[in-house]
Amino acid sequence: MNRILDNARKMIAGELPPPPIGALIGFRLVSIETGRAQFVLDADARHANPMGTLHGGVLCDVADAAMGMAWASTLDEGETFTTLELKINFLKPVWTGRLTATGRVVKGGRTVGLVECDVVDAKERLVARASSTVLTLRGAEAAGR
Repeated sequence: MNRILDNARKMIAGELPPPPIGALIGFRLVSIETGRAQFVLDADARHANPMGTLHGGVLCDVADAAMGMAWASTLDEGETFTTLELKINFLKPVWTGRLTATGRVVKGGRTVGLVECDVVDAKERLVARASSTVLTLRGAEAAGR
C-alpha cells in the first residue's frame, strides 16, 4: 500500500495527528481513496477577513490540502510532489458553517498532473472551485521532502 495513503487513513482514524496547517486552520481529512481526498472545515469568526466573510486564503488552504492529498495518494514509494501552479475561483461568500473540500485527480502523468477541488457549503452549494498543476519528484529531488 502507498505509505501516504496508509498514513492518511491513520489520520482519519485518529492514530496520527493532522498536519500542522490543518491543526492551525482547523480543517481535517475525512475520507481518502486513490486519486480523491475530502476535507472538512467548520468555518467560524476566527476565519473572517476584515469584511466579516471567510478569508479567501482559508478557502485556498483547504482546497490545496484536498488537491495535494488526492495527488499524494497516487504516488509510489519514494515519490513526493510540489505544486507548480494553483488557481481558485471564489463563487459564493461564506460567513460560518461547515465546508467540504473534495480534491480529485483529473489527469495523472508520470511527472506532471492536474488536480481539481470543489468546495461546497452544508447545503452542497458550490462556494469555490480550484485547480492545481503538480510535479512529481523522485530520487534526489524527493529526498527530505
